Amino acid sequence: MTRGRALRAVFVATAAVLACAGASAEGGRTPKPAVTVEKKGACIAPVEEMRRNHMLMLKHDRDRTLRQGIRKVPASLQGCIGCHASNRTGSVVAAKDDFCASCHAYAGVTLDCFECHSGKPKAAPAVQGRDDASNADLLASMLRGRGGAGEGAVKP
Repeated sequence: MTRGRALRAVFVATAAVLACAGASAEGGRTPKPAVTVEKKGACIAPVEEMRRNHMLMLKHDRDRTLRQGIRKVPASLQGCIGCHASNRTGSVVAAKDDFCASCHAYAGVTLDCFECHSGKPKAAPAVQGRDDASNADLLASMLRGRGGAGEGAVKP
């Protein structure tokens, strides 16, 4: 190999490396996820914090709900779905470009929340505008009516 050919080979290799580096700086071969927030407004935390820690927030508030009975938590799964569900599909996971599905596919992370939970917002509750105490009283009275005064009746 002559000196001219060697220099040409080095030049071509360098140009190829620089071209690839430029392509990855502009997004590379992997397309970024299509993230669309359907309901505009402030989220419970800044975008970067949500990207990194949303799963921890969801687990923490899940534990508070399940173990302590606290229903009004800032990072509830239904709260997230209510804001991020697609207007087109009505879900966060029904299509590959829906909010949760697109980011988890991009990150290569298994999305298992919706094996048990619905990816669609719940309908408005039948009893609105009540606090937790009055909801507890309502539930207790409903259960008293169901159980009757006899054996097995639920006591408040």
